[in-house]
Amino acid sequence: MSQPSSAVTAAPTESPATPIPPTNESSITSRVPVPSTTPQSSTKKPQSGPNTIGLYAVQCGECFKWRLIANEEEYEKIRCKLLEEPFICSKKPNVSCADPADIEKDASRTWVIDKPNIPRTPSGFKRKLVLRRDFSKLDAHYVSPTGKKLRSSLEVGKYLEESPDIKGVSVTDFSFTVPKVVEETIPKDALERKASAKGEKKGKDSKAGES
Repeated sequence: MSQPSSAVTAAPTESPATPIPPTNESSITSRVPVPSTTPQSSTKKPQSGPNTIGLYAVQCGECFKWRLIANEEEYEKIRCKLLEEPFICSKKPNVSCADPADIEKDASRTWVIDKPNIPRTPSGFKRKLVLRRDFSKLDAHYVSPTGKKLRSSLEVGKYLEESPDIKGVSVTDFSFTVPKVVEETIPKDALERKASAKGEKKGKDSKAGES
């Protein structure tokens, strides 16, 4: 069985001719319909919506089929040890490599490539991944047991220092590494808005240089 690489790569939707390391990915339900009938105007500063992860999937290290994972907790258990313990279909109850894939990686939803071996979220905390409205990237933050948003390792460290009742948790248990958005699964109208915004910015920069 091939071993997963430390850099997660996009997975094929068909059986590859040569082995490709298994990956784990999250699927984000598109905030903009595909195709969209009501294009939204672009904004200068990307804004974020609520937590936008809709589905979790992991690729089998033997047959390369995608298996849906029931919830975020189970997904994190797999992800945190993916390099040491590659995922295979038989780890799901009553499932084998002979069964059809649970899901195909296509443009019916927006996919993001996750990193392996990100630590599991400490008990009492919630890890949130939010897709920017222009689909350019995700932003990560944690929500503490008291409801406080923590947006960086510095904020986490300060919070832990001010919360002596939280035991057995350190800054290294938190990761702000975000998955990479798979561009070919971004809704077409979102890409068009992104290209238009870049064109407008380039035009303004050009005029500013001439003045």
